[in-house]
Amino acid sequence: MSDAFRQRVADICRELPGAEVSDPWGGGHDAWKVGGKMFALIGAVAPGVAVKCRDIETAEMLKEAGAAETAKYLHRSWVRLPEKTPAEELRGRLALSYDLIRAGLPASVRKDLAPRPKE
Repeated sequence: MSDAFRQRVADICRELPGAEVSDPWGGGHDAWKVGGKMFALIGAVAPGVAVKCRDIETAEMLKEAGAAETAKYLHRSWVRLPEKTPAEELRGRLALSYDLIRAGLPASVRKDLAPRPKE
């Protein structure tokens, strides 16, 4: 895993309201969360970042197109984006994953989050 890619992901995620990073399993994972729920994960070994897709069909389409890979140990609606993912695609996929997770948070948690800046 390149430090430059990890930094690119961190720079994007830090812009999202309420986003926090932790290493819940130890060993160098970056688990980005909003409201305590994960929306992006950089593993300790495998390159890339895992993100949630709208549904399993979207995840499968991204994998079939060669834009993503299976995100091991995560639900089938998650994919792992490679380090070579273009900047705008990476930003968009991270933002969508964030939005999906944020939308599923309880209203009491969502109300305390600042609006997400428009792109």
